[in-house]
Amino acid sequence: MIQEHKLDNPAWYSLNEIHHNFAIEYKGIKFYNPKYCPFGGSIDKDIATKGISEYSNLADSFFVIGEKPLLGDTVNLKRNLICNQMLLKKQIELELKEEIISLQNESQREDLFNLVSLVQPGYFKNKTADLGKYFGIYKDDKLVAVSGERMQMNDFTEISAIVTHPNHTGNGYAKQLIKYTTDQVFQEKKTPYLHVVESNVHAIRLYEKLGFTTRRKINFWNLSSK
Repeated sequence: MIQEHKLDNPAWYSLNEIHHNFAIEYKGIKFYNPKYCPFGGSIDKDIATKGISEYSNLADSFFVIGEKPLLGDTVNLKRNLICNQMLLKKQIELELKEEIISLQNESQREDLFNLVSLVQPGYFKNKTADLGKYFGIYKDDKLVAVSGERMQMNDFTEISAIVTHPNHTGNGYAKQLIKYTTDQVFQEKKTPYLHVVESNVHAIRLYEKLGFTTRRKINFWNLSSK
């Protein structure tokens, strides 16, 4: 039976399930190794404060997803990103017209890192691509659009890094890549979901047109060491 409540704490359950090998565990909280993803989730915020402080020695800037964490004297709250958590319950009806490739070799991974870092600086780490499958569209031998998989549970896979180079927007590349990436998730008998900052109205409208629905608002608490 699919346990949708796990989406209320996606980092924690991902690090207990498919991504357990990427976990750094403290009492009451687990984080991704910061080389892969600066996210964490708490199962008991009342006892997680020490773990948050210890992790702040490994990552300059990181996120705890879900309930507001209790912080010690060594950690700052920089900001809170309120996101729409959106689910896709059925495959997108869209004809695939672009050539989409899996980004696997070292050169392609470097192109992926550079493109995401250009459009969404700070979120994508050197080894983030190891968390799942990433796909892209090349034009004239240049990577112009990507999407891929980030947090993964037994029943859910997060779609992430939906990025198009600023010089190539308006060509429908994001739609093509979202369709292609979510199809891969459905083939694994899992449900795709994503997170988008609530102020990103343009992206939310695109996802809604493709069939995503907002399940809930969820907090990404951005922390740093003092």
